[in-house]
Amino acid sequence: MIGKQEQAEILLEAMPYIKKYQNKILVIKYGGNAMTNDDLKWSVMRDLTVLRLVGIKVVLVHGGGPEISHTLNRMGIESRFVNGLRYTDEETAEVVRMVLAGKVNKSLVHMLGSMGAKAIGLCGMDGNMLLCEKENESLGFVGKIKRVQTDVILDCLEAGYLPVISTVGYDDEGNIYNVNADTAASAIAGALSAESLILMTDIRGLLQDKDDENSLIKKVFVSDIPSLVKEGIISGGMIPKINCCKEAIRRGVNRVFITDGRVNHSILLELLSDEGMGTMFVKGD
Repeated sequence: MIGKQEQAEILLEAMPYIKKYQNKILVIKYGGNAMTNDDLKWSVMRDLTVLRLVGIKVVLVHGGGPEISHTLNRMGIESRFVNGLRYTDEETAEVVRMVLAGKVNKSLVHMLGSMGAKAIGLCGMDGNMLLCEKENESLGFVGKIKRVQTDVILDCLEAGYLPVISTVGYDDEGNIYNVNADTAASAIAGALSAESLILMTDIRGLLQDKDDENSLIKKVFVSDIPSLVKEGIISGGMIPKINCCKEAIRRGVNRVFITDGRVNHSILLELLSDEGMGTMFVKGD
């Protein structure tokens, strides 16, 4: 257990970062192992509550792939993936809406509320938030975002709520879309002109050597991304995630972080300390 002197020093180190983010919008994409491990889930909810209580306008965007797969399995519906994305027919889209906008979303809202945060659950269909079209016919109703309508999010923030958004989209024909959580968080952060976006993952961040977690790259300028792809440092499943970082910066977000959701209080460590803990993406000098 840390002593009182060390506690005071931690608070003093955090103070300028708290001041920097006060009354600014912070978007956090939540998923991965931090969402399936109960201890980590409570740790994340505590982090978000602390940030909200010190005056930071937090927006939580979440997925729930494992819970969707579990529910589909119980219903006897096969989960099928195409290039890492869940094939989503009309029946699967209904299950996605039920699980994400219902079970997962309301569970997170309840947890935040139990800690003193004033949370409210939303999905991409509320307030016409996420207007979509098909990403690719081969994926079914996997959504490509055409427009983000932020009015309902801003209204909730203005009223002091912490919006918890499930990534379910819609189109004008009444179809439901399953939207990738990284993609949705990036688009929402850009539309809100957020100060920062945090993408929680199951790795430390971008690694110089993907097999060595000690080879973390702490800071990346978006102009360097093409060369990192060419060198093979950004490859495989990291490519779409990094593209989301780049797109958020292009839309006006000042900083994007990829951070390790397997670590307790990773959000606070990333935002409110000198060292940080993941990879930070910025526009450049």
